[in-house]
Amino acid sequence: MLPSTPTLPEPSAHHSGGPHNAPIITRKTLLPFVLITALFFLWAIPNNLNDVLIRQFMKSFAMTRLQAGLVQFAFYLGYFFLALPAGFIMRRFGYKSGFLIGLSFFTLGAFLFWPAAVANSYTFFLAALFIIASGCSFLETASNPFIVQLGDPRSAARRLNLAQAFNPLGSITGVLIGTIFIFSGIHLSATQIAAQKAAHTYLAYLHSETLRVADPYLVLSAFTLALLILIAITRFPHDLTTTHDEPEEHGSIASLLQKPHFVLAVLAQFAYVGAQVGTWSYFIPYVVSYTPEHNKAAGYLLTMSLVGFGVGRFFSAWVMRYVRPSLLMGIYCIANTLLAAMGAFLPGWIGVWSLLLSSFFMSLMYPTIFAQGIRGLGKNAKIGGSILVMSIVGGALIPLLMGYIADASGSQALAYLVPLAAYLLIGAYSFGDWRTMRSSNA
Repeated sequence: MLPSTPTLPEPSAHHSGGPHNAPIITRKTLLPFVLITALFFLWAIPNNLNDVLIRQFMKSFAMTRLQAGLVQFAFYLGYFFLALPAGFIMRRFGYKSGFLIGLSFFTLGAFLFWPAAVANSYTFFLAALFIIASGCSFLETASNPFIVQLGDPRSAARRLNLAQAFNPLGSITGVLIGTIFIFSGIHLSATQIAAQKAAHTYLAYLHSETLRVADPYLVLSAFTLALLILIAITRFPHDLTTTHDEPEEHGSIASLLQKPHFVLAVLAQFAYVGAQVGTWSYFIPYVVSYTPEHNKAAGYLLTMSLVGFGVGRFFSAWVMRYVRPSLLMGIYCIANTLLAAMGAFLPGWIGVWSLLLSSFFMSLMYPTIFAQGIRGLGKNAKIGGSILVMSIVGGALIPLLMGYIADASGSQALAYLVPLAAYLLIGAYSFGDWRTMRSSNA
C-alpha cells in the first residue's frame, strides 16, 4: 500500500481558527524542505510538456489525434502501474529511497528522448514517457506525506499548501518550454509540402521537427540528475529517513466496495483526471483548427489557461472557508459543463476562451474528490487512498476516447463532449455528497 496520504480536516462553512503561529519550517528542516518542494515544481513540467508533444508529434510523425493521444496513455500508465510498488518500497526503505528511485527513473526517461529523436521512433518516445511517469509516481507518492511530517503538526496544512503552490508554476513552465523551444513556428502550405516531397526533402524536414523535442528533455535530465545528487548527499531529519509505519489493520477492498461515497469518488476521480488531461491535451490542436493562430500562439493560450488553474486553486482555498467543498465543486461543475458545451458547439474564439476558462473551475476538483472519498474510512483509509491515486488512469483512457471521436467525426470540437459528460458525473457526485453531509450535520 502507499504511504499514508495526508488527510486534512474538511473545511466547514465556518472558518476554524488554528495556531497560526506554529512555524512552517525550522532552520534544521529548511534544506530538505526546499529540495522536496522543488519536486512539486519538477513533476509538473513533463505532465504539461505532453500537451505540446501531442501537437508536435501530430506534425512530425504525420499522425492522427488518436495516435498522438498515446502520449498521455503511455504517461499515465506509468503512474498507474508504479504507484503501488512505490508504496511498498517506501514502507520498507523510507521516503528518501522513493526520492532517489523516482529521480533516477525521471533522469533516465528524459535522457532517452535524445536517442528516440535520433532514431525517429514514436514507440521509443512512448517508452521514455512511461519511464518518466514511473519516476513521477515515486516522487508524488513520497513528497506529500514527507512534507506533512517535516515539522510541527499544527502547521502541516500550511506547509503542504506552500509546497503545492509550486506545482502550477511547473505546469506553466512546461508549456512555455515546449512552446518556445519545441514549436518551430514553421507552417508549410500544401504547395510547399508537395514541392518538398517532389524534391525528396519532406521526410528530412519532418525528422528535423522531431529532433526539436530532444534538447529540452536533455536539459531536464541534467537538472533532475543534479537534484538527485543534492538529495542523496543531504542529511534528512533522522525520524524521517523511514516511514515508521506502526503495525495496523490494513482493511479490505471488499468493505470499501460497500461504501457508496468511496466508490463514487473513485469514478469521479477517474472522470476528473481524464477530463483535465483531455482538455489540455487537445487544446492546442483545437486552437489551430478553429482560429487563424498556429502552434506557438496556441501554446501561449494554453499557458494562460494554466495560470487560471493556479489562480483558481488559491481562490478556491479561500472560498472554502465559507462554502462546503462539495457544494463549491458542484457549482464549478455546472460552470464547466456550460463551458465544455460552448467548446463543443461553438468552435472558434468563443470555444477557445470557454475551454481556457474551464481550467479555473477544474482547480479544486482533484484534492476535494480525494478528501471526500477517504472521509470516514478508518482502517481502510490507506488502501482507499491507494485506489484513488490509481484512478488517475482516466488520464490515459479518456484522451484516447477524445482522439477517436475527433478522428471519426472529423471534428475536434465534438471531442469535448467527453469532458462535458465527465463534469455531469462529477457534479452529480458533488451535490449528492453535499446533501449527505448536510443531513448528517443537521
